[in-house]
Amino acid sequence: MTFTASAALIAITSTTRKGLDVFALAGLLVWLAGFSLEVIADAQKSRFNADPANRGKFIQSGLWARSRHPNYFGEIVLWIGVLIIALPVLRGWGWVALISPLFVTLLLTRVSGIPLLEKKADAKWGGQAEYEAYKKKTPVLFPRLR
Repeated sequence: MTFTASAALIAITSTTRKGLDVFALAGLLVWLAGFSLEVIADAQKSRFNADPANRGKFIQSGLWARSRHPNYFGEIVLWIGVLIIALPVLRGWGWVALISPLFVTLLLTRVSGIPLLEKKADAKWGGQAEYEAYKKKTPVLFPRLR
């Protein structure tokens, strides 16, 4: 079992059955919000990168104006939604499912995702005034609302 999907796997394999309830609805809404953020951010970046006029530039529009890694924020939110859905069936060792969004967050913020991409971006655009201003005003992960 992977740590990332532990909440989903525990809920799916649980012998405890629950009908759709407030946890299912809340979790689904959180999951949809996270999934939407991730899909929109990835689509915005793909469109940006597909435009030859943007060659060698970094994206700082759309969701990317609010967070330097909005797709990763969406991924974390998505797994929180899965955990919320799973909460009613967690028993005993099933509570280890709490590790799911924590593991994803740790992985993306400390191990593979953000650290590697930030290093790569710094190597590519570091020292450029526009990039340094973007880094200064734009949060790394949690989107700035205004």
